[in-house]
Amino acid sequence: MKLKGRKIVGGKAEGELIVSQKPLSFLGGVDPKTGIITDAESDIRGQSIAGKILAFPRGKGSTVGSYVIYALKKNGKAPKAIIVGEAETIVATGAIISGIPMVDGVDVSKLKSGAKVRVDADRGEVEVIESEG
Repeated sequence: MKLKGRKIVGGKAEGELIVSQKPLSFLGGVDPKTGIITDAESDIRGQSIAGKILAFPRGKGSTVGSYVIYALKKNGKAPKAIIVGEAETIVATGAIISGIPMVDGVDVSKLKSGAKVRVDADRGEVEVIESEG
């Protein structure tokens, strides 16, 4: 299955998906030292985003969230790529300053955690190459 979106930050990545169906706050919602989701309202609380392809509907919260994404990258705990339904300034800025490939305009409800995906952000494409289960 191929999903078409829009390039926010170019680049390519391949790996395992971790999908939240809820908006994600990076400030106070993700530990920048470990990459573990700490947001009490998150449906992926307790899971690590480090080295995975992270998909969620949109970001929420403080603009400081951009720097949390940057700290994740500096600490080696950032996602390989970010897929969002709607790019907003906080997440887009974090991805830009961190050099993390990012695509928006993708229906994340069609994606499932554990699937293997290929992200070609230059083309705005997300391809599911192996489904979970």
